Amino acid sequence: MWFASLVVLANGALSLAAVGLALLCTVVWSVSLQRTYAAARLKRVAVGASLATAIGMGAGLVVLSAASLWLPRLGLTPGRLIEAAGLVLLAVTAWEGFLERARPAHRRVLLVGAGPGGTGLLETLAASPRQGLEVVGVVDDERDHGHVGGVPVHGGVAELPKIVQRVRPDLVVVAVDRNRQEVFDGLLAVAEEGFSVVGLPEFYEQTFGQLPVRQLTAAWFMSVLHLYQRPYSHLVKRSFDVVVAGVALILLAPVFPLIALLVRRTPGPAIFRQTRLGEGGTHFTIYKFRTMCENAESPGRPAWASEADPRVTGIGRLLRRTRLDELPQLWNVLKGDMSIVGPRPERPEYLTLLSDAVPFWTSRHLLKPGITGWAQVTGGYAADCASTETKLSYDLWYLRHRSLAIDLVVCAKTFSRLLSGSGAR
Repeated sequence: MWFASLVVLANGALSLAAVGLALLCTVVWSVSLQRTYAAARLKRVAVGASLATAIGMGAGLVVLSAASLWLPRLGLTPGRLIEAAGLVLLAVTAWEGFLERARPAHRRVLLVGAGPGGTGLLETLAASPRQGLEVVGVVDDERDHGHVGGVPVHGGVAELPKIVQRVRPDLVVVAVDRNRQEVFDGLLAVAEEGFSVVGLPEFYEQTFGQLPVRQLTAAWFMSVLHLYQRPYSHLVKRSFDVVVAGVALILLAPVFPLIALLVRRTPGPAIFRQTRLGEGGTHFTIYKFRTMCENAESPGRPAWASEADPRVTGIGRLLRRTRLDELPQLWNVLKGDMSIVGPRPERPEYLTLLSDAVPFWTSRHLLKPGITGWAQVTGGYAADCASTETKLSYDLWYLRHRSLAIDLVVCAKTFSRLLSGSGAR
């Protein structure tokens, strides 16, 4: 990074001023990257190190751009700053690649507990294998021999110290509800073996960017309210929403009349209004460009959209695939009903059904609903209670890890999905 700063900013003369300027840039970018990685913690695996690097680099660029306005004598021209930022990004990305290759090819995982949570984890890993993770065994009192999900069971909890010494795991995932103290005592007895310990929810957070909804307890939500939980400032969140929504409305203003004319080619209004559940469970009116035929639902009989839904008009299908039907919700964001990033707002007609079928479903009302969200860019569309539970697992991850950096990542992933057209209905 020092080299990149010197090459670009010295401007051909290795003077004391150039060295000082290079030092300033190096410190700013180093601090930005360090703060990004520190804030990421369990997020980096799920979000991706490259995106974390890009955000850190961008944060440093913003700081240096502000410095160039306040201190014009620094000579930080936009061209030189962008060139230096590019070199920093390349250097850090190369370093991350080197570290990735230097790490062990596999992390050996020992799973303690073969109950619903443990077996569910094995099924999840089998359906979506993660490179670098190898489950080498299971420890469980109820199944102290044989196999679970194709993984050998090495014995019960009483044998845990001997099993750890024999299997030599890099990571122990604790997925038991009972005898946890016995598990921790056994692990403490062989702590010198050099393994790490993680609970089931934390493992899901790090590896999949979601939470196992049915394995959570009310105590887990205390982590969201914990004194040391870094808050996502309401002022920062609201400022981000207003700036993004305002700029988007200005840039896309010419598109709105064109879309409205295309929608009006079928009978019905151009703008579709519907009551949704907002923060705290309050009701608000959401705005969208109409994509279905008029009177698509019978009164009092709401229905989820489905693949190749016959109610969707021709232009509506295009609007859904490109997500252009969501553009009027930028007005909802400016009004304060919604945020740019958050859980998608659900209809109040489904409140009782989903509250009964999905544990902790109403906890999503701790957040302001969003135009896009972590669940939308990772979990896809929900059209029943099972898929709604999956989306909730991602919404809870966002509830735990929400920050400006994560919002930027979600926006970047949303843009990527818009280009590909994936996940639309």
